[in-house]
Amino acid sequence: MLLTSIDPFVQEFERQVDRVFRQATANGHGAGMPMDGIRRADDVVLRFDLPGIDPDSIDVTVDRDILTVSARRDEEIGEQERPFVRERLMGSFTRRVHLPEHLDADAIEAAYDNGVLAIRIPVLEKAKPRKVAIQTGRGRKALKS
Repeated sequence: MLLTSIDPFVQEFERQVDRVFRQATANGHGAGMPMDGIRRADDVVLRFDLPGIDPDSIDVTVDRDILTVSARRDEEIGEQERPFVRERLMGSFTRRVHLPEHLDADAIEAAYDNGVLAIRIPVLEKAKPRKVAIQTGRGRKALKS
């Protein structure tokens, strides 16, 4: 028999991220803003690759349970220049991520460094694992099922 540790929060978050990624890449929007999501003990960190993006063009908003990241990469071609290869995506990019109710959307932090936007979302205290005391001995209360 195989025993595994199951964390429903992580499973639900992974399903949401996978769903958003599939939707975004299906219509081309995710290609300009790839994302990694990492679950840690006290928070979730989302990292978005945004190389060559002016930090002033990045916008992070939260509306109820939807985190939206928007950014813009402008064309860098001068008047006398003519491109012969164009593989970098230009224009506006947007990603939306559904935030599970276990996250504290009021305490989100964001930082942009070396072309990576990192967003930290704390886990609510009530959603964190906690130890349950076990009553023993004569003075314990009887638990009824």
